[in-house]
Amino acid sequence: MTQPAFPAGPPGPEGPDRGPLAGGASPDLERTAELLQAVRNGHPAAKNRLVARYLPILRRWAHGRLPAHARDLSDTDDLVQITLIRALDKIGDFEPRREGAFLAYLRQILLNSLRDEIRRVNRRPVRKDLDDAVADPSLVVDAVGVETMVAYERALATLPERQREAVVLRIEFGFSYQEVADAIESPSANAARMMVTRALAELAEVMDDSKGG
Repeated sequence: MTQPAFPAGPPGPEGPDRGPLAGGASPDLERTAELLQAVRNGHPAAKNRLVARYLPILRRWAHGRLPAHARDLSDTDDLVQITLIRALDKIGDFEPRREGAFLAYLRQILLNSLRDEIRRVNRRPVRKDLDDAVADPSLVVDAVGVETMVAYERALATLPERQREAVVLRIEFGFSYQEVADAIESPSANAARMMVTRALAELAEVMDDSKGG
């Protein structure tokens, strides 16, 4: 079975400066679920801390994901910030769980916002395969990459929730395995590594099956 390409996350060493709490509070001192509950209770300081914690991660993820014709009309950083604030304003739609679940939730909202931005600025009807493929700048301009990205998104949706979170955090956001373990509440970095490995194998199989079909 040929291993398909997956959307790569930000490269970098596996160290304490990677991941959601880089330069922020320790998850042991202030868990994401606790901050989300505080936001629900109307504490503006909790919202500010969540924005400060997740804005840099989402900016790194979103950088360059708008095609050039859309990027000229909308600043990606502004789009990320607006998306994050809107998500927190509607936090009642999200049940506080793991940090990984919250970041996957934000990723989906931001992905939808990027798609909406492309629709808004494109004078021509946006092809569905291109629209669905907005997740990696190097793939958007490559017809083979677009097909791979569409297959990846569809296969990703078939995974159980925690496996899906693990793949997104590791492959798209570039988290270390220890950071993945912390975010999905896995017992160890090695357990997170095995989960990601199994999930990628399942993704590869689903993607190969979809190509064969």
